[in-house]
Amino acid sequence: MDNAQGTTGAKKAGWSGETEAPSIIPNEGSKQAAVTDTIQQLGQTGLPNGGESNVFCMTIIGQIEGHIVLPPQNKTTKYEHMIPQLVAAEQNPRIEGLLIILNTVGGDVEAGLAIAEMIASLSKPTVTVVIGGGHSIGVPIAVAADHSFIAESATMTIHPIRMSGLVIGVPQTFEYMEKMQERVVRFVTSHSGITEEMFKDLMFKTGELNRDIGTAVSGSDAVKYGLMNEVGGIGQALSRLNSMIAERKTIHPGGITQ
Repeated sequence: MDNAQGTTGAKKAGWSGETEAPSIIPNEGSKQAAVTDTIQQLGQTGLPNGGESNVFCMTIIGQIEGHIVLPPQNKTTKYEHMIPQLVAAEQNPRIEGLLIILNTVGGDVEAGLAIAEMIASLSKPTVTVVIGGGHSIGVPIAVAADHSFIAESATMTIHPIRMSGLVIGVPQTFEYMEKMQERVVRFVTSHSGITEEMFKDLMFKTGELNRDIGTAVSGSDAVKYGLMNEVGGIGQALSRLNSMIAERKTIHPGGITQ
């Protein structure tokens, strides 16, 4: 009677009540499904597992979603997705650098600052690239990396913070907004070459934006003001990041290999 088990310990398929042992190696269909699911959920082509590249690419697009869920028709970047990915990239020894690509209209102030602080506190080399636009709270994220690039056709809108919804008309509300705005100003000026005076001049400038206060800064002007480091795109950013990774690996006198 042929009911013997194979060398792998799995019973032959076809018997009643028995199932074939699952394959250890995932097939191409499951891989494709995993990639598709990742794109739908996080907007990423892969998580920072270091399987193929030593550089992890993170995209921040659309509107940065904070504590309030935005309508489904909005293209959003959820900060609760970004923070775990940054932690995973920091912990993974195979990931040696991060490339952050921005095309965002801004969004929640505290969520944007949280992402910016996470990027700034990473021990691994980081490079940001602004393509299309890096507006509003996207500005602190753009300057948070070790080196920043902006495309020639890209723009960055600098304006005072605003509140939507119910606002209590008392002096304390204005003081709270002023303190929150100072947090943004301090972060941007401490992580870029722009002065506080210049940044506030651009922030409170009138006449440039229709029915609003602020300034739309183009790619070359952002570099001229000291907000961004260079005008460039993906190729220049990856070249710079690879050189930073190679520099980090070198042995300095009296130091150790990084």
